Amino acid sequence: MRAREADADGFAEHDGVRIHYEVYGDGEVTLLLMPAWTVIDKRFWKAQVPYLSRHHRVVVYDGPGNGRSDRPLGPAAYGQDPQVAYALKVLDATGTARAVPVALSMAANWALALAADHPDRVLGTVLIGPTVSIASPPDSPRAAFNRVDGPAPAIAPSRVPVLGEDPAEGWLKYNREYWKQDYDDFLWFFFGQCFPEPHSTKQIEDAVGWGRQTAPEVLIAKSHAPWPDNRTLTGWCERIKSPLLLIHGDDDRISPVHRSRVLAELTGAELVTVAGAGHIPLARDPVQVNLLLHRFASRLRAPASQRRTWSRFGHRRKRVLYLSSPIGLGHARRDVAIAEQLRLRHPDVRIDWLAQHPVTRVLEQAGERVHPASRWLANESAHIESEAGEHDLHCFEALRRMDEVLVANFMVFHDVVRETDYDLVVGDEAWDVDHFLHENPELKRFAYAWFTDFVGFLPMPDGRPREALVAADYNAEMIEHIARYPRIRDRAVFVGDPDDVVDGRFGPDLPMIREWTREHYDFAGYVTGFDPGTVADRAALRAELGYRPDERVCVVTVGGSGVGHHLLRRVADAHREAARLVPGLRMLVVTGPRIDPSAVPAADGLDVRAYVPDLHRHLAASDLAVVQGGLTTCMELTAARRPFIYVPLRHHFEQNFHVAHRLRRHGAGRRLDYDDLTPETLAHAIAAEIGREVDYRPVHGDGAARAAGMLAELL
Repeated sequence: MRAREADADGFAEHDGVRIHYEVYGDGEVTLLLMPAWTVIDKRFWKAQVPYLSRHHRVVVYDGPGNGRSDRPLGPAAYGQDPQVAYALKVLDATGTARAVPVALSMAANWALALAADHPDRVLGTVLIGPTVSIASPPDSPRAAFNRVDGPAPAIAPSRVPVLGEDPAEGWLKYNREYWKQDYDDFLWFFFGQCFPEPHSTKQIEDAVGWGRQTAPEVLIAKSHAPWPDNRTLTGWCERIKSPLLLIHGDDDRISPVHRSRVLAELTGAELVTVAGAGHIPLARDPVQVNLLLHRFASRLRAPASQRRTWSRFGHRRKRVLYLSSPIGLGHARRDVAIAEQLRLRHPDVRIDWLAQHPVTRVLEQAGERVHPASRWLANESAHIESEAGEHDLHCFEALRRMDEVLVANFMVFHDVVRETDYDLVVGDEAWDVDHFLHENPELKRFAYAWFTDFVGFLPMPDGRPREALVAADYNAEMIEHIARYPRIRDRAVFVGDPDDVVDGRFGPDLPMIREWTREHYDFAGYVTGFDPGTVADRAALRAELGYRPDERVCVVTVGGSGVGHHLLRRVADAHREAARLVPGLRMLVVTGPRIDPSAVPAADGLDVRAYVPDLHRHLAASDLAVVQGGLTTCMELTAARRPFIYVPLRHHFEQNFHVAHRLRRHGAGRRLDYDDLTPETLAHAIAAEIGREVDYRPVHGDGAARAAGMLAELL
C-alpha cells in the first residue's frame, strides 16, 4: 500500500516516447523528483513524496525504460538531450512554470543542464550522489571497471543478495554481455554496492524488484547513449546562477564523494556529506534527506509571517504525546487505561493522541483528545489488510513492506514535536518513532517511553533461509540501536512478566531473547484495560447485557484490524451444526469497525454486530469465545477466566510464537489451526469447550497502574 496516492497523473510525450508522471500536493514551490538510471522507476522516491507533498508541490516521473513509461530499445531515446526534453515536457504537462529539480546519480547531468540552459524554469537544484564526468579517484572500487563492453566475465553468479561479494570481481558484472547472461545476479550485486550500509536488506530488495521491471536490452540501449564530457560539465557549472545543494555519502561505491567536492568548488554549492552513507541516502537515511530537501525548498519561497508562543519553565503545563499502534484495538484499550492512571498521579497533565482509525474510535468514546495532525497519518491497518490472504498474514514481511508508511508517519510525528513542546512521548509499538529516533538521535528533545508486548522478530518454519537471515538482521539492527543510543528510550516497558518473553535466540551469534529483554526492559505485568472486579459477578453482568440464564453464549471476535473476515465466515458456517450439538446456543459475531457486517450472514441464534464498545464485558459474560489469536482478546479472556478457542493467523509470527507461548504459560485457551477448521471440527470443539471450568494462571489487574507509575517518574 502506498502512503499517499497521487492527486493527478498522466503522460508527457517527446519524439514518440511516453513518459508517466504523478503530481502530489499544491504548495508554492514545486519539487521535480527526477528519474535516475533506467534500472529503477520513480518509486525510489517513495520515502520523500508523502512528507514533501504536505509542505510543497511534488512532481515525480518515470524515465524511459521503466515504471509506466515506454521502453524504447534505441540508444537515441536515452541520450542527454532527450532526457532534458522529457523533464521539460513533464513541467509543461503539469503546468509547472519553475521547479526545483532533485536528481540522483546520473540524473545530475540532466538537472545541471536544466539549471544552466533553462534558468527560467529552475528555482534551485539538488543533486544526490551525482554521477558526472569527473574522474573517480584511483582507489575507488569501481575505478578500473567503467567499461560496459567486451565479453561476459568468466565468473560464477554470486546469488548472495545480502552479504555481497568482493567488489573488484563483482564490478566485472557491469557488462552488457553479463546482463544478458545473468541479469538478476547483476541486479543483486549492483544494488548491494548501492547500499553498503549494514541492515539494508529491504532497500536492496526494493531496488532489485524495480530492476526486474525492465530488461537487459533496455540497459544496453541506455549504455550506448552519448554521455556529457567534462568540458560540457564545466560549462554548465559556469552558467548556473540559481542555488545548488549537493548531498553525498562518503561511502558511495557508485559515484565517489570526490565528485561532489569538485562540483562544490566549481559552483560554490552547499555540500552535505553523509558520513557512512552509500549511493542512495534518500532510501537509507530518508529522514535527514527529507529535512534537507524541505529546508532547501523553503528558502526559495516567499517568507510567510509566523507567530509562536514560548512559555517560561514555570508556566508550562505538563504535556504528553501518546502514540498507540492501530493494528488492532488492544493497544488503544490498554493505553487509555494507562492514561487514566497517569492522570491520577499528575492531574494537571494534558495528553494528546497521535492516532488513526480504528484507535481514534476508542479514543473518542473515552473522551480523549486526538491531535489534529492525525489526519496526515498513513493508515497502518489498511496496509496490514492489503497484505492479508485467507486467514494468512505474513506479519514480519508486512511490517517490512510498511516502510513507506512508517517513514511518512514519522515525518508527521517530527512536525508535531517540532511545533509543540512535549515533556513526554509514549510509543506503544510505534515502530516508526522508535526506529527513526535511534537513526536520528539528535531529533530527540523529550522524555521517551517505549511499550511492547513482544520482543524479537521470528521466522516462520516454512520460510526460506533468507527469511531467517533477514529476521536476524532486523533483530541485530535493533540490538545495535539500543547499545549505541541507550539514552533514546528513557523507559522501555514490557507489557507482561519476564516469563512471558519467549525463550529463544534473536538469531545466530545474537543474544537470547529473554535474557536480553530482562536486561533492557522494565515489566509492568499485563494491562487488561479494565478492572476484572467489575465483571466478576457473571450472573448480574449477563442480566445487564440481556443474556438469559438458559442461553449458552458464544462470542466470536477477530479484533479491529480488519483481517479476520474469513474466520468469521468459517464460524458462521459451523453455527448450524454447533447449535444442534449445544441446545440453547446463542452466537454473537462481532465484525469490528473495519469489516462490513454484511460479510457474515445472520441467522436464528446468530447475531452479527459491527462494533461493541464494551466487548470485554460480553467476553466475560460468555460461556465460550472463538477468537483469532491476538494477545489482547486472549488475555482478556484469560483474566476473566473464560474458556476460549483461538485460531492464529497463518504466518503471523507474533500470534504463532509470542502469544502462543504466553497462553501456554497461563494454561489458557484451546488452539485450532485454520487449515483443519471444517464446520464439523469447529462445531465439535465448541460443544466440548463451552461452559468448561478453567484453571488458568491468574492475570494480575494492576498492570495499568504499574505502567503509569513508570511514566509518572518521567514527568
